[in-house]
Amino acid sequence: MTTPKAIDSPALQLAAMAAQAEVHHQYFLGLQLMVAVEESRQAVYDWMFRLFRKQHEEKFLSSFEKLGLAGQPHAVACAKYHVLSNSMGGVAVEYMEENDRKAWVRFRYPRWMYAGPAICGIPVEASRGFLHGWYAHNGVSLQNPRLGFVCVSEDMTGQYGLCGYFREYDQNIDDSKRLVFAPDESPPQFDAAIQPQPPTAAWSRERLAKANRNYAVEYIRNGISALTAVLGREKAVQLGRRAARLTGLQHYSTMAKSVGVSEGGAQEAAEFIARMMLGMGDEAFLSSEGTDAFSIRQSGLRVVRGMENPHRGDLLNCWIELWRGAIDSQRAFLSVQCEVKETELLWRIQSR
Repeated sequence: MTTPKAIDSPALQLAAMAAQAEVHHQYFLGLQLMVAVEESRQAVYDWMFRLFRKQHEEKFLSSFEKLGLAGQPHAVACAKYHVLSNSMGGVAVEYMEENDRKAWVRFRYPRWMYAGPAICGIPVEASRGFLHGWYAHNGVSLQNPRLGFVCVSEDMTGQYGLCGYFREYDQNIDDSKRLVFAPDESPPQFDAAIQPQPPTAAWSRERLAKANRNYAVEYIRNGISALTAVLGREKAVQLGRRAARLTGLQHYSTMAKSVGVSEGGAQEAAEFIARMMLGMGDEAFLSSEGTDAFSIRQSGLRVVRGMENPHRGDLLNCWIELWRGAIDSQRAFLSVQCEVKETELLWRIQSR
């Protein structure tokens, strides 16, 4: 039995992409909470610093041209970058410009990074880690020794959310000045007319949906490897697997509804996996292997595309638990096996 033809419909593809974006967002949030609960505040800072520095080095400069920011004053371009790149991931950020050398960003609630009441369980070190890892490095990446970021408000301090401005100083600044805090300053008035917009001709609905999904997936791709660098492989994978499983358990019903699958037995669980994996851009071929036994051959593996071992293996080790957890949340008790091959996953699902 092959995958139902309806799975290839554009509407269902978009729904599956949106479901993948949301479950990876929730997984990242759950992993943050688990690390915050079980590890030190310093570990949280070190993890966020490594994660956001890696994200910065991989995405920052390469995205300037795509977002139409090349050639603009650096402070302005950096602020617009954060509005545009975050908006494609479903994150609300506003832009305020004072002049060519001073441009503001303000993240609005609800915060994507700390969704819902989970924000109450995240230490301020998480915010400080990503500010130092990304925002403080913009001037370095742009080879502009006068560019820094001034943070005027944070989330965990009970102010009004992450807010600050990129500033190009009159003179070169050292590393200690690339990120400074000025909680007594306030942003200028919001102006809807000047909010940056992505180049519409290049960003179709499908491309935006992919960007939204990839935004969330990248936090997990880079998050596990960054956590490994801080805690070591054994501990990082242990936390990554447990957070993945709990996320799957919690979010199966929402995901299944998104892709049009009802809870049932092995066949319904197999169809759920096949449909969700198409939302990753992978190929997923579903076959019957007898009474109440089904297999899915999944190729493409976008979640680990371009990664080398051991990071590839560590991530798959954690990521597979996301889907095991989802299936285990159902009323029927099913056996779920996943064999990792060089370029594909082979899932086997059957009744116990």
